Amino acid sequence: MAEYKQPTSKQEFEENFSQIKPLMNKTEAYYESSRCLFCYDAPCIKACPTGIDIPLFIRQINSDSSIGAAKTIYDSNWFGNACGKVCPTEVLCEGACVYNHQNVKPIDIGRLQNYATNQAIEQNKKLFEVGESNGKKVAIIGAGPAGISCACELRTMGFEVDIFEAKDHPSGLTVYGVAPYKITNEDALAEMKYLQEQLGFNIKYNNPVNADDIKKLEQNYDAIFVGIGLGSTSVLGIGGEDLEGCTGAVEFIEELRMKHQDVKVGNKVIVLGGGNTAMDAASESCRLGSEDVILAYRRSKEEMGAYDFEYDLAKSVGTKGLFNVSPVEIVGNGKVSGVKFIRTQTNNGKLEEIAGSEFVEDCDMVIKSTGQSKQKDFLSNINGLEMDEKGRIKVNEENYQTTNPKYFAGGDAVNGGAEVVNGAYEGKVAAFGIQIYTSKN
Repeated sequence: MAEYKQPTSKQEFEENFSQIKPLMNKTEAYYESSRCLFCYDAPCIKACPTGIDIPLFIRQINSDSSIGAAKTIYDSNWFGNACGKVCPTEVLCEGACVYNHQNVKPIDIGRLQNYATNQAIEQNKKLFEVGESNGKKVAIIGAGPAGISCACELRTMGFEVDIFEAKDHPSGLTVYGVAPYKITNEDALAEMKYLQEQLGFNIKYNNPVNADDIKKLEQNYDAIFVGIGLGSTSVLGIGGEDLEGCTGAVEFIEELRMKHQDVKVGNKVIVLGGGNTAMDAASESCRLGSEDVILAYRRSKEEMGAYDFEYDLAKSVGTKGLFNVSPVEIVGNGKVSGVKFIRTQTNNGKLEEIAGSEFVEDCDMVIKSTGQSKQKDFLSNINGLEMDEKGRIKVNEENYQTTNPKYFAGGDAVNGGAEVVNGAYEGKVAAFGIQIYTSKN
């Protein structure tokens, strides 16, 4: 029997997808911040990709200066509120907390970060000013974490910034690609509105950049930042991928974020993959009322790319694991009716299929979480822009400048698919690179 009933209203959806990191109240934030040891050379700072001064902002919260804490956070990370919710804090800042060495629960850094920034957003506290105009213009392709972060930083330096976004909402992954139990659409968009009202960057929605637009951007802007992320779910190359009831995890999660309770899942769902996105897709299927959800991975549980806590979360809502199985074919007559697998084993690190071990697992829906395609077709339109063997944009990691000096890049198109916090960091660093480049040209 399913752990969750299929939600049919907004209220039921919110109950099924209740926040796994709920917002603290003032008393909770005070007592949790009191636990911090304010370590010298704090390991939590080193573990944060954006280098937030975590002991400082926690002390500020404890001193009843939550707005000061928000300023400390945003000084390092323009996605401070979102990252407090969606970051894998268990393996980053909280995973580095010294309390872990004493078998004591680590400081709840993510929720404290979310508490402080939420105070600033709710009170609409102005923390930043637009820099004096330097007469330079920058075009940003993509309003995801990298693009927005780059825009915010550039505006404090006095650049005029136009962001070209193919969709009708900003913030990329935090609205379209993260599970709803990690952050709501309302929370993600509230932070974007808060930043945009202070810093005044312009976003042109439903405005995808195509090959014909590239030359215009190069003529009209002093520099261009590429933050386009990744493409659609990769094709497995097996039979049956075009059957009704077979979808990609990226597309499934985006539809869920936009349509909520109106999204329907099968009675029995098989999720193919072993990464964090697969865990989200499995957990979401359970929360949408699926009777049976199986996470199928071609290697062992220990070899999955997902964080342990993500797998534990998926299991806690009813997901079952099926390991050492590789999909051979998605079967069905017009509609999905099952997946044909072959059993596998690892021999000296190499994955091998076991001859004669094929079997069919019945289901009525398949979600492929098998990676995302790179946007090579678009990127190939930019002269001199080089990509590595995996289709990622090559950059100088000191300033995120590409092999075409007028272009800078960050986010998933560069790192191949990392966390929101990584995109936020890369966009910020690129802004400083753009400042130096445009001052010389």
